[in-house]
Amino acid sequence: MPNIDLSGLETLSVSIENHIAHIQLCRPKALNSMVPAFWRELPAVVRQIDAESQARVIVISSQGKHFSAGMDLSVFTNMAKDYQGEPARRAERTRRLVLELQDSFNALEEVRMPVLVAVQGGVIGGAVDMICAADSRYCTQDAYFTIKETVLGMTADVGTLQRLPHLMPQGLIRELAYTGRNMPSSEAKECGFVNQVFENQQAMLEGVMKIAVKIAMHSPMAVAGCKEMINYTRDHNVSDSLTYMATWQSGMFQMPDVQEAMAAGQTQRLPVYAELHKKSSGM
Repeated sequence: MPNIDLSGLETLSVSIENHIAHIQLCRPKALNSMVPAFWRELPAVVRQIDAESQARVIVISSQGKHFSAGMDLSVFTNMAKDYQGEPARRAERTRRLVLELQDSFNALEEVRMPVLVAVQGGVIGGAVDMICAADSRYCTQDAYFTIKETVLGMTADVGTLQRLPHLMPQGLIRELAYTGRNMPSSEAKECGFVNQVFENQQAMLEGVMKIAVKIAMHSPMAVAGCKEMINYTRDHNVSDSLTYMATWQSGMFQMPDVQEAMAAGQTQRLPVYAELHKKSSGM
């Protein structure tokens, strides 16, 4: 995978400091709507950070009053233009397009480091699909969440309906999907969809960065193992997950990080861990 220029992005602003990568949606005047470039840039950025082991945690936020208005109308317009031709081939092309869009958010689950999302204002349509793929979600008091696709005459297809049932009660997700109503921050906190509600965006970013700092202090190998196991057990039964855990530990459980953690604790200093290896560029 060729490296991309993180300073030349159209839809994202990226900074990396103290093992924390901060990705911001940076089109506030357009309500951070998801134009075609966004769907290419987001997965490329997070996968590059992962492949190069450039951070131990990724925090995603956005600039402006609203987190994101979801899919930009230009994407729908382009889809409408392509909606022609022989039915079977047209359908096959549509299927590939949907899989490509899904892959943009799958990347948040697939990278080795945790992804924390901090949202404010409207989190609409595709933005809900996006944050469902994150490890943890945080929001401001004015945040609200909308499965907008139903209102637009379509079924949400980029991850909301597949991931939300693992994040909140079935009855609630069905109500939100069927009605397309707004879910306020208080309800999102009550049902466990978000971890914490903050008074404003500044307080939220400060709070989420403190959490990111705590994560970044730990062994990146141990944290990556936690993410791998939690993701795996969501989609497998307990027995299979325990077997996978045992297999993982047989290779990944080594003493250097454990010894460093114990030594740091005994001497009351911060532990120092090696980064995860970069992914092979020959693949």
